[in-house]
Amino acid sequence: MKYHFIGIKGSGMSALAQIMHDLGNEVEGSDVNHHLFTEDALKERNIKIMPFDENNIKEDMIVVIGNAFDNNNVEVKRALELGVKKYNYYELLHDLVNEYESIAICGCHGKTTTTALLGHVFDDIVGANYLIGDGTGHAKDSNKYFFLEACEFKRHFLNYYPKHIILTNIELDHTDYYKDLDDMKNAYEEFLRQCDGLVIACGDDANVRSLKIDKDIIYYGFNKDNDFICKNVVLNQNGSSFDAYYKEDFIGHFDLPLYGKHMVLNALSVIAFSYLKGLDIKEVHESIKTFKGAKRRFKENKIGNIITIDDYAHHPTEIKVTLEAIRQKYPDKELVAVFLENTFSRTKQFYKEYADALNIADKAYVTDIFSDRETQEEYPTITPMLIVDRLKNGEHLKIGNIERLIDINDIECINPLLRHKDAVIVFMGCKEVYDLKEKLEKVLK
Repeated sequence: MKYHFIGIKGSGMSALAQIMHDLGNEVEGSDVNHHLFTEDALKERNIKIMPFDENNIKEDMIVVIGNAFDNNNVEVKRALELGVKKYNYYELLHDLVNEYESIAICGCHGKTTTTALLGHVFDDIVGANYLIGDGTGHAKDSNKYFFLEACEFKRHFLNYYPKHIILTNIELDHTDYYKDLDDMKNAYEEFLRQCDGLVIACGDDANVRSLKIDKDIIYYGFNKDNDFICKNVVLNQNGSSFDAYYKEDFIGHFDLPLYGKHMVLNALSVIAFSYLKGLDIKEVHESIKTFKGAKRRFKENKIGNIITIDDYAHHPTEIKVTLEAIRQKYPDKELVAVFLENTFSRTKQFYKEYADALNIADKAYVTDIFSDRETQEEYPTITPMLIVDRLKNGEHLKIGNIERLIDINDIECINPLLRHKDAVIVFMGCKEVYDLKEKLEKVLK
């Protein structure tokens, strides 16, 4: 079959296009002209990427439409005119979920790394298909398992009916859609009811524990009232290690090449599912030790005495645990945070929490607020200064300061980030913050 993906560089669309290609289909797609990290895996598979053009749509193809596109897009319009077979992203993914023993990983934080680690472990040991929210897709038709990252935004995950579910946590987010925390919890309750297999959830999370569903839940965490428990946790500059127990029975010792207690919890959920599915725990441990992490999660580069990190963190809780993880790995370096906020509504809801999290850093910079679904006119009083004014040592950072070349003889032109000589500079945000990191790295080099 021939598939054309409208918006193929979207993280979910890129991963889905890779899966359809791996399953033997002819795949192409269209998107914006500038580079996004999600296109690299497409190019590795020689998947053709074109600019948007109505002439890309042909009668003999199946069209897959990204969530960000509607009838105003020229290719969507053309697909409707020709009457070609078409799917929305979540409709095609729904069909894939039903073809395999599917495991959906959901939660406000940690689902990308958990999905990536699950896919890594199971593919190493028994073979697995996976769709990860960092733009990674992989499939073989002969594989039994299919792991997918299931996003709660606009209740999109209710389109899927997975066999099993892993729930990492619940916290208020997407405040431009959800009315409040109870509204979000109701969405998760409905999703868990759509699963007829294992439900594995973080029992340390009070919001998870408060869910009202008539279903047995297997809990994991640090607390003693969980089914799977971490003990003897060690966090140091080399990573993390811990012992895992199931109902007081020792499962094994695990070494994790990741940083932060949140990563230990993610790994424990993977261990729990692997154990319940009968995988050899020694093989699971060996596979975990080789995990490199998900894309845009704690991705490092070293230039002289400067370490740059690109991370997807965009919620206060994610920023907090990311900065704590950096402290774990680099306790003796200055910690500099650069935060690109993406929505006005999230800033309005969480500006105090953002400031509290960013104050973990020695220095914090906050850029202008960017949004592809909200406008400044809708939120006239919401600016980055709401966060900056609450920082102990913070500044508003104009993007142009990163983009322009540096003249060391002109103090007014110096990029403020170049003040930091022996530092870890972490760029955090859910949009193209990695682009800012790359521009700084060019200047540093």
